[in-house]
Formats: sequence, C-alpha cells, structure tokens
Amino acid sequence: MLTVLLYTKDGCGLCEEVKHDLAELQARFTHQLEEVDITLDTAVFEAYKHSIPVVKIADNLLQAPITKANLEAALHQVYKVAE
Repeated sequence: MLTVLLYTKDGCGLCEEVKHDLAELQARFTHQLEEVDITLDTAVFEAYKHSIPVVKIADNLLQAPITKANLEAALHQVYKVAE
C-alpha cells in the first residue's frame, strides 16, 4: 500500500485541510497516511518550518499551498505508473 507522508505540527490549519482532502481521495487512491510532527526532529523542523504542510507521495514533494487537485494529480501519477 502507498504511504503518504504529511509533515505537520499541532495547530496547523492548512495541514488539517490537507488531511481532509486526502481522506476524501482515499476511496479512489488507496493510501496510508503517516503524519510526521516536524517539532520532534530539529533537522526536519529546520527543513520544513516555513513550508508546512508538506506532503510526500512517492517521488512527489508538495509544499503549501496544496490543493485537492495537487494531491489528486500526484496520487494519479503514482497509480498510473504502477499499472
């Protein structure tokens, strides 16, 4: 199963929107969402503190602002390659 990484932190409203969009896309593009709290690792925090939410889908790295269409396109690309 495809793992989708969401780099996030508490209180991130945009991250919640991305989680909602990914949940809606779950029926068409089966995936497992793994949340990574950027505040738990200094290197990760420094890399993403100004750009969350950040989503990693296979080789695709999406940074804010992330739309549902962006997520759908990235998921579609991964599933298309896997066919």
